[in-house]
Amino acid sequence: MSKATSIIKRSIVLAGIVVAAHGCKIDVTPTDKYTEEAIFRNPENMELYVAGLYAEFQTFKFGQFPIGYSNATDALTDIEKYTSSASGNGTVNVLAVDAGRVNAAGPQLNYWSAGYARIRRINEFLFGLYKYAKLSDTEKELYEAEARFVRGYTYFWLVKLHGSVVLMPGLEEYNNNSRQRSSEEDCWKYIAADFEYAAEKLSITQTASRTGRATKGAAYGMLARTWLYAASIAEYDRKQFNQDPLTGVNAANATAYYEKAAAAATEVIKLGEEGYYGLETKFADVFLKKDSKEAIFKLDYIAPQFTHQYDFGFTPPGDIPGQGMVYGVPTAELVNEFQMADGSKFSWSNPAQAAEPYKDREPRFYASILYNGATWKGRTIDSKEGSGIENFAEYGVSTEPKRTVTGYYIKKMLDSTNINFVQNKSAQSWLELRYAEILLIAAEARAKSNNIPGAQDALNTLRKARYMPEDAPADVPNLMKAIEHERIVELAFEGHRYWDLRRWRKAHTVLNGVRFTGHKIAAEGAGWKYTVVSADNADRQFTPALYYIPIPQDEIMRNSAITQIQGW
Repeated sequence: MSKATSIIKRSIVLAGIVVAAHGCKIDVTPTDKYTEEAIFRNPENMELYVAGLYAEFQTFKFGQFPIGYSNATDALTDIEKYTSSASGNGTVNVLAVDAGRVNAAGPQLNYWSAGYARIRRINEFLFGLYKYAKLSDTEKELYEAEARFVRGYTYFWLVKLHGSVVLMPGLEEYNNNSRQRSSEEDCWKYIAADFEYAAEKLSITQTASRTGRATKGAAYGMLARTWLYAASIAEYDRKQFNQDPLTGVNAANATAYYEKAAAAATEVIKLGEEGYYGLETKFADVFLKKDSKEAIFKLDYIAPQFTHQYDFGFTPPGDIPGQGMVYGVPTAELVNEFQMADGSKFSWSNPAQAAEPYKDREPRFYASILYNGATWKGRTIDSKEGSGIENFAEYGVSTEPKRTVTGYYIKKMLDSTNINFVQNKSAQSWLELRYAEILLIAAEARAKSNNIPGAQDALNTLRKARYMPEDAPADVPNLMKAIEHERIVELAFEGHRYWDLRRWRKAHTVLNGVRFTGHKIAAEGAGWKYTVVSADNADRQFTPALYYIPIPQDEIMRNSAITQIQGW
């Protein structure tokens, strides 16, 4: 809970005390407590309250999701494998292979209670802002814009999960606790309206004292992301997977929503052309430079006061023998996705490439993956078969192997200069929204709006910045294949893949009835033998019903007006 929120919760009390005296009721302002009016009349409290709302972005930092443990949603997909098979560290693996674990009563992807707690605090703030605050209209609008930016983000997560959720535009409606779910289409429109307001009112930059707060570019970026999701559901869902009357988006609106996504992304690109954003020349700098020009909205950390533990969770075990966790590692499917430096596809069927699979790959590969023979912190990674501290371990043999189960380790976002992160923890920024994603949104939305040249330009702008040759086909189906490839390699470990597969309605084919793999590496003559091995000990499961996660049963019991999503 933020400091500001704590202040409000402790301090909001009834404004008067009723005292009986000679048959009269006298309202007396308490002298030992803050009143609600006093809280909102104090500019310092207002600033603290707004700053505290941004704590919601911590919930999903580094691709995490609150499913009982800090599991990255990428580990529910084909690009990352969590190493543990035990409940807790391995909860993500349990969910990946047992669709039945997601239900209205049991463990699931659950953000409902936390999300609505944040929405309530935001609505309380907006209520007090306009009823009590002694601010100019412009100042009120700016605070409202920030609050609605956070509210839009909160609803975005709820709608990604459930499709149709309860919209709570004000305190009265929330406290009545008797509202039915709104249609999914209305939910996406509501989210878009919050981001549109924020984009209109917020400035392009923030002062140094307000670093980390929302800007016009961040609001337009979130708006672009929102419309892309709405358009994707409109195009790909078509009521094939759920017959609930409130889920789904009208297919006839797909093109209009893609156009809205393209327009919002273009606003951010214009800001990039004006010098506010850009692409880094070195891929690793995107995540390690505090002043990365790719950052549109980020969370900054400062050691030792405000840190995280990304390095502790994902660094190779040789960094801290006997102490690290190695939560997640790259799959062979992801490793194979990275192209050769000349832009051609990597193939194990190519004898030269199969003999030296880690040679002459594209720059993002070397910034994202630690492979057998890679240099890391002055040593050579040894991830071949064996019993060494960083050697390959077959998944499931040990519940907590704390080493790779695919032959690879994650490098992306790790800080190679932090050699004492057990004590120091980590202070890399988390980029919730960055310029590369905007280009990918623009490419997809323009392609689907039949603006092929615009889509090609956005995609090739990104590829050229990553030192890759242009590769943007002129027909929409192949252009979409190229965009999906770029989203995989560019956004790996940033928490996008699972949600991409869901919005494209491809998860039930890509993530169902399959086991993802790794490479077991052993010496063979003067070289190495690479054997494909399963990184799963059971088939993955993704049933069509999972496109709409059920509402927790206890929430339905508290709200008599709400109905469960059909199929659950």
